Amino acid sequence: MKIYGDGLSGNCYKIQLFCSLIGLEYQWVEIDVLAGDTQTETFLNKNPNGKIPLLELDDGQLISESNAVLYFLASDTDYLPSDNYLRAKVLQWQFFEQYSHEPYIAVARYIAKYLGLPDDRLSDYESKQPGGHKALQVMENQLNQSDFLIGDTCTIADISLFAYTHVADEGGFDLAGYPAILSWLDRIKAIPGYQAMLKTT
Repeated sequence: MKIYGDGLSGNCYKIQLFCSLIGLEYQWVEIDVLAGDTQTETFLNKNPNGKIPLLELDDGQLISESNAVLYFLASDTDYLPSDNYLRAKVLQWQFFEQYSHEPYIAVARYIAKYLGLPDDRLSDYESKQPGGHKALQVMENQLNQSDFLIGDTCTIADISLFAYTHVADEGGFDLAGYPAILSWLDRIKAIPGYQAMLKTT
């Protein structure tokens, strides 16, 4: 299978990390978003939404949206509970990641790391800080109660939120005030098969 993505993107890193954890082989196709690679006719024929990551299966079937890709790949693994309630909790945290976490932490990181924090985006960058800290506090509260977001076992909910949380400092978020999150980050990094994010500029 092929994964189209950007090595600097947290959403793409989710897929890389998960594949590494479960020992799943794939072909990585590097996509340069800033160069317009996602807006070419060839790419738009694969994903009309023009976004990465994009999973292309051996038979040509395509799945976009990072958490949907994770959900598909995690089927029949320990990273996706078989219990229906716990599966719903996984989705709950993944929706939280996309709506309450990523729009603040990932966007602030994008402005700072991808764009170089230009003056005309400074106010936008600063406006993301309160929402990002609110999301981090929600996670901190949960991780004070359990080792992982859903009990004592790592799931794709943790993978989804790990991706941008572990580089939150690149968006201006100091994690020193979130000790439970820091311990959680260490627990994930200690899982056999862990792969660090490819940090390029």
